[in-house]
Amino acid sequence: MTASAATEPRRKSASLISGATGDWEVVIGLEVHAQVNSRAKLFSGASTEFGSAPNSNVSLVDAAMPGMLPVINRECVAQAVRTGLGLKAGINLVSVFDRKNYFYPDLPQGYQISQYKQPIVGEGEVEIDVDGDVIRVGIERLHLEQDAGKSIHDQSPEHSFVDLNRSGVALMEIVSRPDLRSAREAQAYVTKLRTILRYLGTCDGDMEKGNLRADVNVSVRKPGAPFGTRCEIKNVNSIRFIGQAVETEARRQIAIIEDGGRIDQETRLFDPQKGETRSMRSKEEAHDYRYFPDPDLLPLELEQSWVDELAKGLPELPDAKRARFMDAYGLSPYDAAVLVAERESADYFEAVVAGGKAGPVDGKLAANWVINELFGRLNKEGLEIGKSPVSAGQIGAIVGLITSGTISGKIAKDLFEIVWAEGGDPVTIVETRGMKQVTDTGALEKAVDDIIAKNPDKVEQVKAKPTMLGWFVGQVMKASGGKANPQAVNDILKAKLGI
Repeated sequence: MTASAATEPRRKSASLISGATGDWEVVIGLEVHAQVNSRAKLFSGASTEFGSAPNSNVSLVDAAMPGMLPVINRECVAQAVRTGLGLKAGINLVSVFDRKNYFYPDLPQGYQISQYKQPIVGEGEVEIDVDGDVIRVGIERLHLEQDAGKSIHDQSPEHSFVDLNRSGVALMEIVSRPDLRSAREAQAYVTKLRTILRYLGTCDGDMEKGNLRADVNVSVRKPGAPFGTRCEIKNVNSIRFIGQAVETEARRQIAIIEDGGRIDQETRLFDPQKGETRSMRSKEEAHDYRYFPDPDLLPLELEQSWVDELAKGLPELPDAKRARFMDAYGLSPYDAAVLVAERESADYFEAVVAGGKAGPVDGKLAANWVINELFGRLNKEGLEIGKSPVSAGQIGAIVGLITSGTISGKIAKDLFEIVWAEGGDPVTIVETRGMKQVTDTGALEKAVDDIIAKNPDKVEQVKAKPTMLGWFVGQVMKASGGKANPQAVNDILKAKLGI
């Protein structure tokens, strides 16, 4: 983040922070570390299973035993290439693994095998939508590297322990350009990136387990001025904390500058309990790590034909799926975005639209039911869509019954509750429990006549004020136990009342 001054058009999602000397702009770039979905580590056959007993998934290579040589995991390479393709990035057919030298107790080799000047993936981009602004966030690079182990300090007042289960696990470090201008944009970027990775199946995006975490680079400047000195906030492991860390660090830097001080380039930690960032160490430059090509690993050379085969196997990604949902089903941009936010949700919706025995159902109505009724209930119960007690076929059947006029919207909600609690086929439930809406004109006319006869004062009022017609519709619906066809009732009332 050391670029010259640039005049950028203001966007609604960019935030200015007020200080004593006027407005300040925050500039953000992110380095996202995504654990590769692979059953084995990057350079060994040891398991990557989460939650195993400490030091149970450790090979001789992971423990840096003398004479043990790394062997590249082909699947990890394939996953990195798939990710690069999903980020619209260039794939480098020749890349090099380097040794990044530093000394921590949980890094048994005394160096990390990473990539420096020749990464496996080059420049790409991620498109986000914030407050109606479509922002293209540049991706500078994606490189493969091995994770370190974990130091444990809270089990003894006298000792620290080291668990090497994560040592050697494959990570993709995805480095963005400093194109983000607010905490919300940073959150939207990580959310979108996480969605793309999950669609691709290259990372599960589980931030609670540390499988996706971000180093957040923050600097501040006067609008249009050159970039300021950045500070890196390490290992932020939730979308919410990313937003808080950006706001907190930006305000800290503004206060220092306005007080006559200067920002030191350093690495910091975010403490969500205290709402502050704390200095961790001065920020190292590349030369501090003494990078050099790993002598135990030859340059990684890929065949273009292999990359092309991987490209053919990519799934439909969120942006393309959102555009198709809008075009094929007539959905609003908002509804389409909600449905494609998770691959499971998008798949569920399409299964609803496919319907059951009666065939496909209306896409807009299906989206309304999935987003409002199903998602609303799942959120209330704290359930993921994969644990939904109501299947896509059942929702599709309910939507089909509404479309055919067999049941009303009110009856449909009652039916949904029955299916949620008891299961069963919606069509059979409607038949056996007598839930069909009343469409018989004679029966409806009798109900309307009764309501009109009992409420002569309301009749005079509705003739003077037609908007009161809804009161009569409600009375007829109440009298029919919610089974009357609302549209038919509305038409009959208009005819009888001369509206």
